[in-house]
Amino acid sequence: MKPVYAHIAVVGTGAMGRGIAQIAAQAGSTVLLHDQQAAAMAAAQQSICEQWDKLVEKGRMQTDTVAACKARLKTAASLQDLASCDLVVEAIVERLDVKAALFAELEGIVGADAVLASNTSSLSITAIAARLKRPQRVAGYHFFNPVPVMKVVEVIAGLKTDPAICTALSDYARQMGHTPVTAQDTPGFIVNHAGRGYGTEALRIAGEGVADYATIDRILRDQAGFKLGPFELMDLTALDVSHPVMESIYHQYYEEPRYRPSVITAQRLAGGMLGRKTGEGFYRYERNVAQVAPELPTPQVGELPPVWVSPRAARRAELLQLLKDLGAKIETGQSPSMTALTLVAPLGFDVTTVAVVERLDPARTVGIDLLIEDAATKRRVLATNPATRADMRDAAHALFARDGKAVSVIRDSGGFVTQRVVAHIVNIAADICQQRICTPTDLETAVVLGLGYPLGPLAMGNRYGPTNVLEVLFNLQTVYGDPRYRPSPWLRRRGAIGLSLLHEED
Repeated sequence: MKPVYAHIAVVGTGAMGRGIAQIAAQAGSTVLLHDQQAAAMAAAQQSICEQWDKLVEKGRMQTDTVAACKARLKTAASLQDLASCDLVVEAIVERLDVKAALFAELEGIVGADAVLASNTSSLSITAIAARLKRPQRVAGYHFFNPVPVMKVVEVIAGLKTDPAICTALSDYARQMGHTPVTAQDTPGFIVNHAGRGYGTEALRIAGEGVADYATIDRILRDQAGFKLGPFELMDLTALDVSHPVMESIYHQYYEEPRYRPSVITAQRLAGGMLGRKTGEGFYRYERNVAQVAPELPTPQVGELPPVWVSPRAARRAELLQLLKDLGAKIETGQSPSMTALTLVAPLGFDVTTVAVVERLDPARTVGIDLLIEDAATKRRVLATNPATRADMRDAAHALFARDGKAVSVIRDSGGFVTQRVVAHIVNIAADICQQRICTPTDLETAVVLGLGYPLGPLAMGNRYGPTNVLEVLFNLQTVYGDPRYRPSPWLRRRGAIGLSLLHEED
């Protein structure tokens, strides 16, 4: 199949530039690599060729196919050598002034019909194109690293971009074996915008002293199904990458509370504790392996107290059955006896608030997170309040660990850990749809492929219930008094009428 763009250039020979050049050559395009440093160009060309050779060794490419790819991959000593290209993809430093200057220079070199595409992750395409005589031929073409593996690409239209260019770029992405998603020109586009909920809310939880980094990571892996915990993920991407993105999107949205960064990452960035690449971040690394302290053992309790469950508990019938399966002695009176362990299962509220509202003895009250059905999780999460007695905390821990399932006990928090993080992810995704940044379908595709979430955020909201997510958000707003948790109109309206969050309006 003839490639949409037969003759392209990639400006910038870092990992992103190399990856784009590799898949473009594999798609059949002649590719010119350009970098200001000749040595960098040569090294990039060699690196790409070595990648192809490894694919041959693994049986994933044929020798003759690789030979043809190598013949199509060339270097260009100067920008002038790019004059005949019908597409130029820029993958240089993430600075607006530098990118805009490059495009202004390229405009005087390439043909009138050539497309200029930026691989920027968060800068405005409109702003990059503003100085050009023909801004309609500029678009965003945001790949993810490593490009050959991460199969999604964001195609972004600036305010003056010709829609036909985005269509052609999307077709070209498919020829390269990638899945295109289209987005409006807004801070963070789709993936980096949708990704604000995971790390920033985990940082708030850690900043409140609810749990340590390893415990938060364990909970979000085992209870919610994320492949990496947020602190593992930030250590992997490195704080010199992730923290500036947090700040950039926050400021570009004029200090929108939903995207508020954390002093925790700012301080660690200043101290050079960036993650794996520096050997220390949220974890310390030896031979690239995180050194994580083992979990505390399950407390040994001689005789467990009887258990009373709040009538307002989420998934109350399921919780009562679980307690029965675990061999608990269950009280059924209207109020707990003086010796009973009192269990509450709130959505969004903290254990303290529930104990006060329901007139329960806080010393004997423990919370359990049941946003997600117990059978679907690998870990149970309990929360104490400031007055919970140690014997009641230990009794709850021992009881819920009886069948061998892992148990984490955290300090009091509105929404525990999973509720807060999941609700925040769903709410930001809903607001992306409310702003018409992209379609719900493209949002789901971008997040699953670009962030590796177990579900797209809207599907996640549907699975756990839009009304439950709304309840978590409304109650978090009550507990913390922070507009960060105000529900998006998209979520509120669909939750109110029982409509799927994936429903697309005309």
